[in-house]
Amino acid sequence: MTNLGELQYFLGLKVKQVEDGIFVLQKKYVADLLKVDARSFRSLVGGLIYLTSTRPDISFTVGVISKFMHCPSKHHFGVAKRVLRYIVGTVDFGIWYGHVSEFKLFAYTDSDWAGFLEDKRSTSGYIFSLGSATVCWSSKKQTVTTLSSSEL
Repeated sequence: MTNLGELQYFLGLKVKQVEDGIFVLQKKYVADLLKVDARSFRSLVGGLIYLTSTRPDISFTVGVISKFMHCPSKHHFGVAKRVLRYIVGTVDFGIWYGHVSEFKLFAYTDSDWAGFLEDKRSTSGYIFSLGSATVCWSSKKQTVTTLSSSEL
């Protein structure tokens, strides 16, 4: 086994290790993503999906536009371009895992009520944080419609 020193890059993630914590971001990946051929909506959305591994702030929007990968319109492509403009302004954002003396697990969850007017399905989401950093998150449309949700 060979000691290669401290981890710096892993699967497109840049890892900055300092005395009081670890910062994970995808600055180089963002730069490469911005070079994607704008005509390829699927490739662009796939890149945005991977970017959500360190950017929970774009998870919901990316999840919504990913529903239209097989039949995108100009409107969907415009939303994806707007996400890219946001990313350009926040390229140094990432996740900070700071040293804390006591790790506490926090969980937050929420759901809207029949948020999609077409089929009356709800969107539910959750986020878990351990210590000072987010470790798991999700936002998705529920697969079933409950009777109470469809009676408005």
